[in-house]
Amino acid sequence: MRGKPLKMHHIREVLRLAATGVSNRMISGCLGIARSTVADVLERAEEAGLSWPLGPEMGDAELAQALYRRPARSPHLGARRHVEPDWAGIHLELKRPHVTLALLYEEYRAQHPVGYGYSRFCELYRGFEEKLSPTMRQTHVAGDKLFVDFAGGTVPVIIDKLKGTIRQAQIFVACLGASSYTYVEATWGQTTADWVGAQASALAFYGGSPRLIVPDNAKAAIAKACLYEASVQRTYGDFAAHYGIGVLAARPRRPRDKAKVESGVQLAQRWILAKLRNQRFTSLAELNAAIRPLVDALNHRLMRKLKTSRAALFESVERHTLRPLPVEPYVYAEWKIARVGIDYHVDIGGHYYSVPYRYLRAQVDVRIAARTVEIFLKGARIAAHMREGTCGRHTTQNEHMPERHRAYADWTIEKITAAADKIGPSTAMLVRAIIEARHHPEQGMRPSLGIIRLARQYGAERLEAASLRALQCDLRSYGSIRSILENNLDQRPLRQADAETPPLGPHVNVRGSTYYH
Repeated sequence: MRGKPLKMHHIREVLRLAATGVSNRMISGCLGIARSTVADVLERAEEAGLSWPLGPEMGDAELAQALYRRPARSPHLGARRHVEPDWAGIHLELKRPHVTLALLYEEYRAQHPVGYGYSRFCELYRGFEEKLSPTMRQTHVAGDKLFVDFAGGTVPVIIDKLKGTIRQAQIFVACLGASSYTYVEATWGQTTADWVGAQASALAFYGGSPRLIVPDNAKAAIAKACLYEASVQRTYGDFAAHYGIGVLAARPRRPRDKAKVESGVQLAQRWILAKLRNQRFTSLAELNAAIRPLVDALNHRLMRKLKTSRAALFESVERHTLRPLPVEPYVYAEWKIARVGIDYHVDIGGHYYSVPYRYLRAQVDVRIAARTVEIFLKGARIAAHMREGTCGRHTTQNEHMPERHRAYADWTIEKITAAADKIGPSTAMLVRAIIEARHHPEQGMRPSLGIIRLARQYGAERLEAASLRALQCDLRSYGSIRSILENNLDQRPLRQADAETPPLGPHVNVRGSTYYH
């Protein structure tokens, strides 16, 4: 019988009206049911030997038993017993790209010409779907989405046996939408580095990348949460761009947007964290080594309603739909906003990197990787350097310097002090004192080089004498040395007081030369 099952009072009306000679068409119009349904009821009543009026012993239960204990036969279609479709298989087929319920119905009828009608087919499938869990009920196209999140629970890890120091490890969970194939990894925290590193490991585990990643609104992923247009954190966006993946953040306070991974988190807590509750770990690597076989067992567990496992579903439906991973592995990098100083250098962690001098005072974006530092202005890269870890040093490229500075580009502190040594011990001592007095040693290179070059004009002997006089008078600048030479003070004997008085040391009332730098 097509459509929804008739209520028993409708069946009694069909039998009553037919007994009075009313045609099937008229009965159909009076009761608002299909003529085929009317014919089916009358055919079943005839096979059961029922006629109107029914006896008083014929209640609704007895009437239903008499009519539907075996299928009626149709003179046109033969047996009316319908072949039941494989609803679990149909549900899984719907996960394949471009597959629709209408297409699957056509394939069903091609195999079973006397099967269910389309409306009944759809109705029965919806009934099967309602029996599934909420996450199984969702229809995700294969290769479309990867859902990611951190589990609520943590695992204690003993990092110092002697002191008994314990650190809590976080649990990262990823689930593919179509197959629910699950990846679990322990990390030390939920920072951007942990977040990105775990997802890179998940993509390597799957052997490909989906079209979209669906995270929640954690700060490691989303810079600014919004119901309509979330702002993706710069480093996370850089990671997604490397793999050619779009980031579709779940809407705030909309847990159904990431119900797939919520279910994965629950499974991870039940089948992984619960099984590890009595074990003790002394490193993150040891914890992850214990997690891997449990993840494998979880993925091979049979899903009762679908009668298949996540691993089997991944292999048959989803693996081939994932896009290949990039040839070059992802290199983690952080972004920061900086401003170019007046010396055309950018301060990154206490080390100074040059940019072209025309960008003085510009606000730039800096991408900091393990080995490189890249500087961008309005999306265009203006400088790139190998990363250095020494604080207080400068890394300068010649082409970034103005013309007047390039004359000094080939000089280093070592070369300058070596040249001063050749002139004499007083000049060498003065140059070293100038360099050491500066906050950044490179800032003392230019005045020291200027002092050394005074030997070309005045000779090494006079420069050595001027340097001795400057040391004894506590003078530490190029201008002072030049003034001594221009005024021939180097050729005059030092006053006794100057010769005997040591250089003035630090004092709370004396600003010192560094005050002016």
